[in-house]
This record gives sequence, C-alpha cells and structure tokens, in this order.
Amino acid sequence: MNTATVTTAPTVSPFVQNLQQQQPQKPQTSKEAIAANVKALIEQLEEGHSEGLTAYLTAMGRFHSYSFGNILEIARQKPSATRVAGMYAWNQLGRRVNKGEKGIRILAPMTGVRRKKDTEAAKDIRTQNQSVLVGFRSVYVFDVSQTEGLELPELSSRVSGEVGERMERLLDFIAGQGILLEFKESIAPALGISYGGKIALLPGQTPAEEFSTLVHEVAHEMLHKAERRTATTKVVRETEAEAIAFVVGQTIGLTTGRASADYIHLYHGNAALLTESLEVIQKTSAVILSALEAPAAETKEEPEPAELAEAS
Repeated sequence: MNTATVTTAPTVSPFVQNLQQQQPQKPQTSKEAIAANVKALIEQLEEGHSEGLTAYLTAMGRFHSYSFGNILEIARQKPSATRVAGMYAWNQLGRRVNKGEKGIRILAPMTGVRRKKDTEAAKDIRTQNQSVLVGFRSVYVFDVSQTEGLELPELSSRVSGEVGERMERLLDFIAGQGILLEFKESIAPALGISYGGKIALLPGQTPAEEFSTLVHEVAHEMLHKAERRTATTKVVRETEAEAIAFVVGQTIGLTTGRASADYIHLYHGNAALLTESLEVIQKTSAVILSALEAPAAETKEEPEPAELAEAS
C-alpha cells in the first residue's frame, strides 16, 4: 500500500561528497566491489546518515543500463555524476577531459576462449572455441562535468515535473504484464493497493502522484509475489517499492520523496538482505525505465561498461 505523497528531494550534502574519499581496497571481482560498497553503506546507515543511499538510488536511474556493481562504484566515487563515458568516447563526441580530472573507476569484464581438445570439439562444433568470462579489470570513465567541448544533445526522455506520455507507456507496460487497473474511492486513505494481478488507485491524485503511486504498486506486483532468497518484512517490501518509485520518478524529472531515509533502521547490519534489496530495486527500476523510454530511433543510451573498456 502506498500512502506517501510526492515531495521535494533532498540536496546532496557534504557528507555524500566524503564517499569519494572512502576508497576500499581495490577489489578485483564484481562481488568484492559490491561487498565493499555495501559494507560502507551499512556503516553510514548505522550512523544515521541516508544521503549515501539517496546517491545510490539516484544513480540507479541515471545509469540503469549499467551493472549493479558499477552503479554502486559510480555513486560512491562521484555522487553528482549524470553522464559518464571513457576518454575515447568523449573525444568522439567532440569533448575533452579537463586536465587533472580524476577518473571514476569501474570494473569491465575480460573474456577469453575456452579451447577444447580436438576429440571433444569434434563432437560439437558449436563449442570448439567458447568465449568465457575470465575476470575483471579496472577501467576509468569521466562524468560530463569533468569535460569541455561541444554541447551534448539533451536526451528526449528527460522532462521536468511533467509525466507526459510516460503515463501511457506505463499503462501499456502494466497491461502487458497482465495486471488489471481500477480506480476505487473505498481504498482511502491509501493512494494505491496491489492485490496480486490487480492494482487499485485512489481517484483525484495529481498526475505526478498518480504516476508515482502506480510505479510503487507495479513494483509490488513485480517483486513481492515471488519467493526471495532472504526473508523480508512488510516494512522492507514497502520501502523497496517506494525506492523504485523514487528512482523512476526522479529519473524522468519529477520531484520525489526521501525514499532512502526509511532505510536507516531496516537492515540492522544485515549485508545480505541490503545487497539483495538494492539489487532487486536496481533491476526492477531498469525494467520499468526501459518501458518508459522513447522508441530506439529517438534516444541513444550510454555504452555498457564492456564497451567503455574498449574505448578506454
């Protein structure tokens, strides 16, 4: 159930900027990178600070085509980042990285070829030279604020405070999931309720509130009807749904609530639960944001980390 209203998002505080100085030992695997970032995040939450998590949630929307681990890396090292690319990629766009700028370290996958003995390969030609992941290597990307040069075209998917045609795309996405939508006065004071295959919304909300409420309830439908690896509580599930509404709403330009503030006392140092929760928030937000995007011909996504590795 969603009873929150749409309010103004907090500004980034100096505390968040200190995240850049919290460099963990350089991990060599994606799991190590995630574990190091989650450990630092738990320490902040236990001290009563939620700004770091707000930065992570914001980055989930801005970089929803990136891996979960690299989103955490970007948010920790440069919470204000909005568009990142490798030095070569910026050069191709007519921009240059400013002298003295420090790159944002992310992990790019390295692949190799698994060669089979002639006798084994002969059995199945499709597996003769199979490409496999052999590890990760550090590559560096830079935010647009660290560059200068030609102006970049504004992404057509950006708006400011207006839902616009994204509501129609969201409704199409919901219908495609086989979820029924209805409006009911009787659910007040709740703004929305998920029944499992059906969503009820309270009539009379502003477009921004209605959009945020609908994303919240869709998140319940996508996340909380299936089994999870780690046991969750109703409060955790509500917070996950609100965090997804935060990520999606802020990404399309709506002013959103302080979704992350509710996390402060939820996890009690449980790194496994927090990691799983952040992962499902990121993946679910990415699916919804992809459904809200304009047709491929109108927009151009940033390259995946693997592409950035080649460009760097």
